[in-house]
Formats: sequence, structure tokens, C-alpha cells
Amino acid sequence: MAILTPTRFATLLLATLWLLLAPLAAQAERIKDLADIEGVRGNALIGYGLVVGLNGTGDSGTSSPFTINSITALLERLGVNVRADITKMKPKNIAAVMVTADLPPFARPGSQLDVTVSSIGDAKDLRGGTLLVTPLLGGDGRPYAVAQGGLSTGGFSVSGKSASTTKGHPTAARIPNGARVERAAPHGLSADQEKVTLSLRNPDFTTAKHMQDAINAALGKGMARAVDSGTVQVWNPDSNAVELIARLEQIDISLDHPAIVMVDERTGTIVMGQEVRIDTVAVAHGNISVSITESPQVSQPNAFGGGQTTTVDRTKVNVDEAEAKLVVLPKQVSLSQLVTALNAVGATPSDLIAVLQAIKAAGALHAELRTM
Repeated sequence: MAILTPTRFATLLLATLWLLLAPLAAQAERIKDLADIEGVRGNALIGYGLVVGLNGTGDSGTSSPFTINSITALLERLGVNVRADITKMKPKNIAAVMVTADLPPFARPGSQLDVTVSSIGDAKDLRGGTLLVTPLLGGDGRPYAVAQGGLSTGGFSVSGKSASTTKGHPTAARIPNGARVERAAPHGLSADQEKVTLSLRNPDFTTAKHMQDAINAALGKGMARAVDSGTVQVWNPDSNAVELIARLEQIDISLDHPAIVMVDERTGTIVMGQEVRIDTVAVAHGNISVSITESPQVSQPNAFGGGQTTTVDRTKVNVDEAEAKLVVLPKQVSLSQLVTALNAVGATPSDLIAVLQAIKAAGALHAELRTM
């Protein structure tokens, strides 16, 4: 069985990325997957609520006093007066939570939304709990939906006197279809508007120009105009924005990507697009490893010498410098040739990141080097 060494792993990873990226040059993408319609967007919702029915894994009264205050206010709204006994309250089965959801565009009253419930106190586990009625507010402070229902955590946490076990993330949960829309969110799209504006998700002048040309070829000359690298405006002569958007979404265009190299030193991940090019450069790579071994020894004097027993440090230092390999990378090398040449150096993923950073510093890498 072959051993997957760091060098072999780097070779396999970069070769796989090359195979995945190679077909992208001739592939066309729909406008639907590349741009958003101005005025059509979702809205974030947030609310504060209480989860009840927990099995002793809820908030403690000392660390989460706001939970007790919320319980008191809730019970008083329901006609139960607990002010006299508030100091004795121990909300072990209750947890204060934040509830979040995303209100999609054109959601109408009665539509259902998925919600996420997250503990904000010191609750240990939300499994088995039930969220009480929680209004969800928009950025303008107005309620747009109401959430309630049983929680699904997908994890658990159990503990004893000397050990504990946690699986997943038990202090966050979801409620499928847990909220019902009560008010429609405002939007900026009308059927008879003069123009439809497309906003590119990844602004690029070449892609915007391709989008303009493809729309004019499909709908007629002068129908579309690229305003900048991220905006394309399309005329709506028939005063039917819905039909126009439906036609625009199905138009295919060719993409043009900037040359970018993404590196993540924490995981040793390197991603390079096929547009990456370099000038002629020579790369030498060699590893230097230094090992230090401490071997303390005990010095014992003669019985009649009058000395004292002591510890004497013994340090051994070994320096191992691997033989460097020199590789010449020709000018305007392709991605596959660059991968092959870098792998020939025998570098690990971490070493490849250092080599790419050195090539960039030398001015020979014609790409943007981004570190995650």
C-alpha cells in the first residue's frame, strides 16, 4: 500500500484542482447564477425569546439574571404575579435565546420560515426544548414574523461528577418552518419600471462587457448597457419586468476571472486559477531541521570530599540540512506546468506556500496572492 506523504498529498491536491479548473475556460454560465436583480433581496430578522421544557440544562439564576426577568415579565402578562418569590426562582428548565431568520423577497403573510435558535446565557443543552412565541424584528424595528415550536439540536451534552461528553453543538438549534410571516417586507421592484438593473456578485469589467453583449444579442441592440464593473442596466420597453427578468436569467455568458492565488497556512491549502502566470524564475528549496536534546546528569562527589550532589546539564544539538533542488520555471508557464515544476522541488504544502510568497516578492508571479 502506498504511503501518502506530504509531498504526494500536495501533488494530488494541486493536480485535482487543475482537473477541476481546466474545463472552466470554455464553460458558460447563466446570468441567473452571476448577478442579482436590484430591488430583489432578502432581509435578516432577529428576536429575543425563551425556550422551556429543558431537562435541567437551562440557565442558572446567578449567571443569567435576564432569564429570570424575562420569565417574570412573561408570567405577569399571562396574569401570574411572581414578584414576591422572584429571589427563589431557579430557571433550570428555561433558557434565554436569540432567534434569527432570513425573510426572502416577496414573502407574503402566512408563509413559513426556518429559524435558528441560539442560547445567550449559560444553558448547557437546548435539546427537547420548546420556543415560546417570539416576534422577529427587521432592521427597522418592526415585527415581520412570529416564531414558535419544538427545537431540533442535532447534538447533546451529558455530564457526571467527574466526566462529561458533548456531541455536536447543543446550544444552537433549528426549527423547520418555525416562523410564520405576518407582514410582507418592502421591495424595490415594480413590473412597469423603466429599467431592470443587474448587480454582478463578483464585479469585473470584462464580465460586465460580456453580459452587455450577450443581452443585446438575445434581446436586441441597445437593450443593455454596462454602467460599471458591477452594474448592467436593461431597458424594459414592454413594462413587464417579470417576463424580462425571466428571459435575462437564462442567457449564457462567458466568464473572465482575475488571476488569484489563495493560500491558507493553517491548513496548508493552495488554490490557483488557470489565469495565473509567472516570469522566468529559478526556485531552490531545501529544508533545515534543528534538534536539541537535553540529557541532565547527576554529579556525585566522593564520600569524604565534602562536596554536594548536583545536576549537570548536557545539551546535544544536531543540524540537518537537506540538499536543495533548483528548478527553473519558464516565462508564461501554464498552471499545469507550474504545478508540475513546484512538485518537482519536493516541497510540502506549507513549503509551497513559502515558495509562492517568495516568487510574488520577486515580482515574477502575475497574480494576486491572498492569505486566508
